[in-house]
Amino acid sequence: MSLASVRAFFAEKAPDIAVLELETRTATVAEAAAAHGVAPAQIAKTLSLRVGDQIVLVVTRGDARLDNKKAKAVLGGKVRMLDLAEVEGITGHPVGGVCPFGLIAPLPVYCDVSLKAFDEVVPAAGSTHSAVRIAPERMAALTAATWVDVCAAAG
Repeated sequence: MSLASVRAFFAEKAPDIAVLELETRTATVAEAAAAHGVAPAQIAKTLSLRVGDQIVLVVTRGDARLDNKKAKAVLGGKVRMLDLAEVEGITGHPVGGVCPFGLIAPLPVYCDVSLKAFDEVVPAAGSTHSAVRIAPERMAALTAATWVDVCAAAG
């Protein structure tokens, strides 16, 4: 179902972007990077977070870690990851396939500025075997995302 909702999202909003389905599992950053032949940093991972009573999605580069202090300041409250059991019910996507496209219901989407280091990133596409290749700016535009700085400096 969620792969179908992502396909429908792109068919309507960006028909030039192909949803890639692979035989290999791509649920983790390492699996996705190996399968798509890119560095782990180029995988755009989507974090499902609770900030107070609100659920938000934050898309970061694959090797980034959320900086809790920055996230609290930018998002307006203490941030915690959703329980794995909650993720699919809220986003419509299984863990390992969560992305900001084709959601069950609209959620605020934030893209970390670390993604801007790449011309193209590879986020999941609604399943543990699918993804898209997309420019970070286009991903942000298609999902009405807000650019934020919520990750720890690499190093």
